[in-house]
Amino acid sequence: MDHKSIHSFKEKLDSQHQWPGHYTFKFIVPVQKVVALAALFEGEELIEKSSSKGKYKSITVKMFLQNSDEVIAIYIAAKKIEGIISL
Repeated sequence: MDHKSIHSFKEKLDSQHQWPGHYTFKFIVPVQKVVALAALFEGEELIEKSSSKGKYKSITVKMFLQNSDEVIAIYIAAKKIEGIISL
């Protein structure tokens, strides 16, 4: 994410969410990268669903966060995981 897109995303988050509050993350990740993604959400409940061929998992995590900066930090960290798709 470049600075301009981060700023735009932050504005959208702040206009559509009340902080502090719950935010739902959704990702599709190769099965072998689930552990790396789970490390970003230590202590949180991950809801996993396998793809039809079992090569990917859909991961949903609902978290209580203080502000949009925390959401953005997680997306930036998740982007470093090879093969991840953020929904």
